[in-house]
Amino acid sequence: MQTHLTVNGKSVTVEAAPNTLLVQALREHLHLTGTHVGCDTAQCGACTVIVNGDAVKSCNMLLAQAADAQITTIEGLAKPDGTMHPMQAAFKECHGLQCGFCTPGMVLSAVDLCKKHPNASEQEIREQLEGNLCRCTGYQNIVKAVQHGAAAMKS
Repeated sequence: MQTHLTVNGKSVTVEAAPNTLLVQALREHLHLTGTHVGCDTAQCGACTVIVNGDAVKSCNMLLAQAADAQITTIEGLAKPDGTMHPMQAAFKECHGLQCGFCTPGMVLSAVDLCKKHPNASEQEIREQLEGNLCRCTGYQNIVKAVQHGAAAMKS
């Protein structure tokens, strides 16, 4: 089955079985391995990507459901010249990561959160990122990074 979509601004066609998950298509067919597979049950958020402007757990979505969609993965977040997106820079500056496994999904979830709620409080950030698990940081620096990134995204 052929599925057409736009990934990180590029039009692509993926030839895959009808039961192929979006995360599998991204990693195995398009070789975009920044989208991580953590739990395979949509519980951890490591596979989060942005589909048509919304953060989506790609292990819980069939490739066919993404037909003709606009998808952004962590590889497509930075500018073409390599300049980091403000949220990526904030995670780096605020030490919002340790092992890095959850980071791509966390950053994309944070971008979506800040676009929809640019003035989110600390409590709102914690609640909105509830579906993204981090086993290393304790979340304090992640929350700071999201606040810092939100401010940078406004300017």
